[in-house]
Amino acid sequence: MRKHYLDNIRWFIVVLVVFYHVFYMYNAEGIAGGLGKITDLEVQYYDLYLNFVYPWLMPILFIVSGITSRLYLEKHSDKEFIRSRTTKLLVPSTIGLFVFQFVQGYISMSLSNAFDQMAGAPWFVKYLIMVLSGQGVLWFAQMLWLFSVMLVGVRKLEKDRGWQLGKKVNLPILLLLTGAVWLSAQSGNTPVVVVYRFGLYNTLYFLGYFIFSHEEVMETVKEYFWLFLTLALGLGIGFCFYSFGKNYADEPVYRSVLFTSYGWLGCLAILGGFGRYLDYENRFTGWMNRHSFGLYVFHYLGISAIALFVARPRLLEPLPVYLVSTLAGFAVGYLLPLIIARLPFVRWAVLGIKKKG
Repeated sequence: MRKHYLDNIRWFIVVLVVFYHVFYMYNAEGIAGGLGKITDLEVQYYDLYLNFVYPWLMPILFIVSGITSRLYLEKHSDKEFIRSRTTKLLVPSTIGLFVFQFVQGYISMSLSNAFDQMAGAPWFVKYLIMVLSGQGVLWFAQMLWLFSVMLVGVRKLEKDRGWQLGKKVNLPILLLLTGAVWLSAQSGNTPVVVVYRFGLYNTLYFLGYFIFSHEEVMETVKEYFWLFLTLALGLGIGFCFYSFGKNYADEPVYRSVLFTSYGWLGCLAILGGFGRYLDYENRFTGWMNRHSFGLYVFHYLGISAIALFVARPRLLEPLPVYLVSTLAGFAVGYLLPLIIARLPFVRWAVLGIKKKG
């Protein structure tokens, strides 16, 4: 029986990611990577949205991926698992960069005026740099593929003994795991490109596989949903006060106890809430789920294109820029995959689709 709450978490979080990247693109908090502030406001208080969602936005996707990996492996072999993950995750985040995502690299480099510093470079050098710059949101796919490969090796060693232990996790252990999550965030963090947090995300992925794939554990998480939500909201308010005006995406903030505790409790609240109240599918949720991967892969292209061609030359006032950027994120995220899915080879390289449909 399909666990619809996992599908609903996935597409819902992707929608939040779209809004996140709109605010991120024009943030006034000094978070590098976007265009930056376009308003005359002394303080952009709505940027608090970034601080509020960031600690759990991607962590919950790694937990969900760990759960779904277990569900997939209950009916498929390790070889089938690696093959499917390679097609869906590794191919789009490597070959896809050369086939299409260099376009995102061009826009991102144009926003940062990178081409001004390499005017005399050969075209193929510029192209390779655009390819590297075009990975954008696909860092998630790269890390998830790596964790999937690691999982197959771990499974051969633990032979489900560790997984069976996960069934015994109760409320006190779930709360105590806050410390383990904080410890995991202290190592495996890459410099400069700070999204690659191998310690934290690897831990969350394996917690999803070993613990939250058990119905018994999920019943506990659903039972204490309101406790987790209350704790998460309290920590979230505290984190927003602590981190607003700081670079919440870099050291030392993302390694702080407050960051990881809020992120962990937020993930538990989301799992509990969706598992308890949103474990169903209708026409709307089914459609959103089927199109969530394309939205994730391409939404940032629409947002950044508006930033480059509309916001930077100030063709519109700030409020319309935010609105158009949001619409462009959803429009490109939903429409471009429909086009690419009809192109032989390109659909495989960019979206991991072997056949049309």
